[in-house]
Amino acid sequence: MKLYVGNLSYRVTSEDLFEYFSQAGTVESANVVYDRETGRSRGFGFVEMATKEEAFEAIAKFNGQEYDGRHIVVNEARPKTENISSKRNNSRYRW
Repeated sequence: MKLYVGNLSYRVTSEDLFEYFSQAGTVESANVVYDRETGRSRGFGFVEMATKEEAFEAIAKFNGQEYDGRHIVVNEARPKTENISSKRNNSRYRW
């Protein structure tokens, strides 16, 4: 089950997330999201836990807790939604 992790310090790496969330169970993957142009962290990431039980354990354990000086937000990741900016090449949206 994939989790959204928000309000991360810009110093936190994917490896840091992997190690931190391992306290709640088996981590399948952990990724901090970076800005494509600047290469800087965008302050959030995703962690995939092996089971739903471990994911819910991670939410209960880490949501609202301080990590690297910031109170992080941890919840179930939602599917990516399509927005108007992703359709900018669609002729319907050209001005």
